[in-house]
Amino acid sequence: MRELLFGLGTAAMLFSGPGLADPVDEGRQLFRDYCVTCHGMEGRGDGPMTQVLTIAPPDLARLSVDNDGVFPVSRVVARIDGRMPILGHGGPMPVFGDLFDGEAGALDSETGAPILTSRAMVAVVAYLQSLQD
Repeated sequence: MRELLFGLGTAAMLFSGPGLADPVDEGRQLFRDYCVTCHGMEGRGDGPMTQVLTIAPPDLARLSVDNDGVFPVSRVVARIDGRMPILGHGGPMPVFGDLFDGEAGALDSETGAPILTSRAMVAVVAYLQSLQD
């Protein structure tokens, strides 16, 4: 739980200031725009495309539970940005390449090491952290 609060606090600092969206809200919108068809509205892996996928999408609300209670920030970022290919996607997720090339952002990994990424990625990770069981 402490890791979740720390991660959300870090994301909130990156998004603080006038006119900037809350990272969880921004991440929720990005998730709805790009991820719901496979992962479902609540990230449970029950989206409408699951019927045609050869590998079922994971339950994204269980990422922390399935990782000894620690949200796997590094693995999540690497899977989304294509550095860790996902078999069900046939490799990197090129559809989302431009989305994650935008304004710079940073996250703290589960070990405390910084991960330089995009603001959009910070938002999606903040949203996924908010979904955890």
